[in-house]
Amino acid sequence: MFFFSPFKTALMDDIVGTAVLDGVVVEAKYSNPETLIAAGSKHGVCCFYLNGNDRVSHKRVLSYMLENGLIRKTKTGKLYNISFKFDTETYAGKYKGSGFSGKIKLADFVDLETGEFILDSGAD
Repeated sequence: MFFFSPFKTALMDDIVGTAVLDGVVVEAKYSNPETLIAAGSKHGVCCFYLNGNDRVSHKRVLSYMLENGLIRKTKTGKLYNISFKFDTETYAGKYKGSGFSGKIKLADFVDLETGEFILDSGAD
């Protein structure tokens, strides 16, 4: 999942559409930009869905996200160690600051300094 500006509608259409059409993911969704703008929201959310234990799919999605600049970087250029959330955690109402602590993180797959995949990530 990643967050975006509601004013990047065309980009989200392209990112999500390409991800599904090219087989990066089977299913994806994102916030309705018109609704976000009408509500005055500053950020929308996009979700890519895959099986939590499918490390090959994780690598495919992460590669796509990295190639398209969808993972934010710190001021020093290091990738943020984003977490991945299971649907069961969402259904249970677990969000950042309310008991959510990601079990799977970007650093499990990628060197945050270089953006290169970790050889022993099990994704090869």
